[in-house]
Amino acid sequence: MNLRILKSGTPALKRFLAAMLARRDGADSARMDAAVAEIIAGVRKRGDRALIEYTERFDRVKLTPKRLRVTARELKEALDALPREERAALELAARRITAFHRRTLEKPFSYRDELGVRLGQAIRALDRVGIYVPGGMGAYPSSVLMNAIPAKVAGVREIVMVSPPSEHGERPALMAAAAIAGVDEVYRVGGAQAVAALAYGTATIRPVDKIAGPGNAWVQAAKRMVYGVCDIDKIAGPSEVLVVADDSARPDWVAADLIAQAEHGSGDEAAVMVTPSARIAEAVARELALALEDLPRAESVKTVLARRGALVVVKDLEEAFEIVNRIGPEHLELEIRNPARWVSRVKAAGAVFLGGESPAAFGDYLAGPNHVLPTGGSARFASPLGSYDFLKRTSIIQSSGQALKKLGPTVARLARMEGFEGHARAIEAREGARRKN
Repeated sequence: MNLRILKSGTPALKRFLAAMLARRDGADSARMDAAVAEIIAGVRKRGDRALIEYTERFDRVKLTPKRLRVTARELKEALDALPREERAALELAARRITAFHRRTLEKPFSYRDELGVRLGQAIRALDRVGIYVPGGMGAYPSSVLMNAIPAKVAGVREIVMVSPPSEHGERPALMAAAAIAGVDEVYRVGGAQAVAALAYGTATIRPVDKIAGPGNAWVQAAKRMVYGVCDIDKIAGPSEVLVVADDSARPDWVAADLIAQAEHGSGDEAAVMVTPSARIAEAVARELALALEDLPRAESVKTVLARRGALVVVKDLEEAFEIVNRIGPEHLELEIRNPARWVSRVKAAGAVFLGGESPAAFGDYLAGPNHVLPTGGSARFASPLGSYDFLKRTSIIQSSGQALKKLGPTVARLARMEGFEGHARAIEAREGARRKN
C-alpha cells in the first residue's frame, strides 16, 4: 500500500486532523449503551447464571459456576509449565515495572500552621481492586503485569483479575503472569458482564473498589456505567502513535513503529508521522510497503493505515509540535536530533519516547512505565496508570480553641454568605462554650 502523504496547510491535512480530533467527542452508540445496560442489569439480577449465559453467547465457551474461577493450583501449574525463556522474560518485565512504580507512590504528610492547627493527609491503599485483561486476538500477559503490579506495589490487599475465556482453550501465559504479579483471584469471564460482576458482585465474585485495565468498546461503556458504584481508572480507546521525525531518522525504524501500533486489532488505531522532511516521508512510505509484504497481520494493518494513518510534511519542528499538542497522542516518539531539548514543548502525550533507540514497543513491555496510557486526546488531562491510582487520600484536621477564636468569625461569615446558618452556629457554639467556662 502507499500511505498518504499530507502537506502543511492543505485542505487534506485539515480534514485528517479534524477527523483525528473528532474522536474526542466520544459519541457513544445508543444501541451499544442500551445493550450494555441490559447486560449489567442481567448480572445484577441473575449473578453467576448471567455470567455463564453471556460467556456462552459472546465467547462461545460453556462454563459452570465452579469453572468461573481459576484455581490456585491451575495458576501454579501454568507458571511451572511456562517455557524457561518465557518465564524469565515475564519475570524481568515484572522486576522493571515494580522498580518504576515504587517511585510513583505518594507519601503522607503532616504539619502545623502558624496558629497551631495540625493539617495533613493520610495515604491508604484500596482494599480490593479488579483488573480487566482483554482477550480478543490473543493473550496479553503484559497487560496482567501492567495492571496488577502497580496495585501490588501500592499495597492493595486483594487483586482480582477477569479475562474472557477462549474457545480455543486456556491461555496459560495469562495465568503464569497472574502468578508472577501476585494476583489473588482470577476469573474466566470478560466483556461488560465481567465489569458488572466486579462492580456489583455475584455469588462467586465479590465486588471491588476499583476497576482498571483496557478492553473493547463494550468494556469501556460498562466501566463508564458502573463508575460511582466503584472507581475506574480511565476510559481506554484504541492504540495510537505519533512519530516526530527529522532527516536524521531511520525510515525503516519509523515504518516499523507505525506498524507496531497499528497491529493491535480493533481497526481504529492511529499511526501518524510528522516531519519537516519530504524526503523522509517518501522513504517511510517505501519502507512501509516493503515491511507489509510479509507481515502476518498485514491486511488489518493496511485497513488501519488507510483509515487513520498518514505521513505529514510540515514547515518545521515548531509546527510539528503544534500538531502533537492538538492530537495529544497515547505514544509520542521523537526520532529527531537532541530529542530531550524538545520535551518541554510537549503539552499532551501519554508517554514520550526519546530517540530512535526508544521505540514505543519497548514501553509496551518492560521499560518500566505503564503501558496503560490515555488515548483519544485524553492526554490533555489524564495520566498513565500508576501505583497512585490504587491509593486514596484522607485529609487530617486538628484545630484548637486559639485557632477557632482567630478564624471562627471568618468561617461563620463565609457560611452566612452561602446561606448556611447552621454551619455558622456550629462554629459560634464553640466560642460560646469557651465564654461560659
